[in-house]
Amino acid sequence: MSLAGTPAASPLGYFSWPFGQAARDPYYIMVIIYIFYPYFSNTVVGDPIKGQALIGYITAGAGLLLAFAAPLLGAIADKDGRRKPWLVGTIGFMSIGAFCLWFVKPDEQGLSLTLTLAILFGIKICFTISEVFHNAMLPSVAPVNRIGLISGLAFSLGNVGGLLLMLFVLLAFSMPGTQPWSFLPEVPLFGIDQALHEHNRIVGPIAGVWMLLFTLPVLLFTPDGKASPLPMWQLAKDGVQDVVQTIKHVRHYANIARYLLARMFFIDGMVGVLTFGGVYASGTFGWDTTTLLIFGLCTSGSAMFGAYMGGRLDDKLGSIRTLQIAIATSSVVLLTLVSVTPNTILYLWEVGSEPVWSSPYFATLPELFYFGTNQIFAMFFVTGLSASRTLMAKISPPEMATQFFGLFALSSTVTAFLAPLLVATATTIFSSQRIGFGSLAILMIIGAVMLMKVKEEQATVVGTELA
Repeated sequence: MSLAGTPAASPLGYFSWPFGQAARDPYYIMVIIYIFYPYFSNTVVGDPIKGQALIGYITAGAGLLLAFAAPLLGAIADKDGRRKPWLVGTIGFMSIGAFCLWFVKPDEQGLSLTLTLAILFGIKICFTISEVFHNAMLPSVAPVNRIGLISGLAFSLGNVGGLLLMLFVLLAFSMPGTQPWSFLPEVPLFGIDQALHEHNRIVGPIAGVWMLLFTLPVLLFTPDGKASPLPMWQLAKDGVQDVVQTIKHVRHYANIARYLLARMFFIDGMVGVLTFGGVYASGTFGWDTTTLLIFGLCTSGSAMFGAYMGGRLDDKLGSIRTLQIAIATSSVVLLTLVSVTPNTILYLWEVGSEPVWSSPYFATLPELFYFGTNQIFAMFFVTGLSASRTLMAKISPPEMATQFFGLFALSSTVTAFLAPLLVATATTIFSSQRIGFGSLAILMIIGAVMLMKVKEEQATVVGTELA
């Protein structure tokens, strides 16, 4: 049986579900975190401060729109019973948009800055919607005794996919011609021209093809709900009523409500660190694509280790304690990251910008310090993701698992505009990437304080009217 109280899917069905996340995550890893966004900020916009602010504003705008649209769309889809049509539509748009990133060139020689921002805005909207509907399938397809395994496998496959694609881009397009190493091609493959920043722009089409291919197992083998015979206007009306009723019912579950509210803040802050970490590093140290790729490869490896470590800590210490450790460590790590400049670490320690070893990458002590500190963040970030999902399963009433897991999925989108808006605003006001990036600690601290009032105890259904 599944958490929804219905027969679970076959092994082929529930083991195909993680490929939906494996399809999406490489786009987030390559485009948003490590390669395209830093290229867009530093080269296309040409000003790291202005670029970081623009990225913050479009992400904030998308999050604000999703805060209103996602709950309604989710309720309509629950009434209709099908999620796959939403996956097809959003993944299709994302793939086309990702292909268009190839034409984003410096000095608006290709797509205009306005059109580029519109494409990135649309992809962000579709990315979150696809994530909501894909996550909503999990409680009804996975067996109760395997839901943790399937959920963890999805995180692992997403990081493996991002790692493999970044390794391919690094060895095939970014490093050839820059180092005399025998295992590298003499020139980039397929005629990629580094002078035209094609090794940066190619990650969009690669992510687009990957999304299309790895979404297929979900569409082909993971079962979906049955379509409703009701017309769309009736589904929309019923969906609005369900949203209203759900809000009223959540008031009876104060512990869950406190948890979801806390999660909105600490997850937003932690995701913000992941999103802006590469942009901040490239602007601070002038890291090129090759350096960012190596940085991303190592960080993805640390994240995979963090997923394993988080599961062990969760079993030993409990979900809340593990989550508190992850948030506290992430906050300290962020404040440590922004203590680094090209010449200093820990705010006051002047160490200089001279190379400390002969490597062409991460040659200075501040770069090495930033690199190592970020690996710690990656481990505890994934630990936090894993523990937060496990905690939701522990405190939700089994009879309402699907409803509360839906709210759990939406809790990371309702305030998704806060982190980028905070970064964009602080960056603009203070004309400082450092202050803008560091402001994310505020959200994590708020979430951690709220989490102190959450208990690790399972709720029960209150009132027959909730059925």
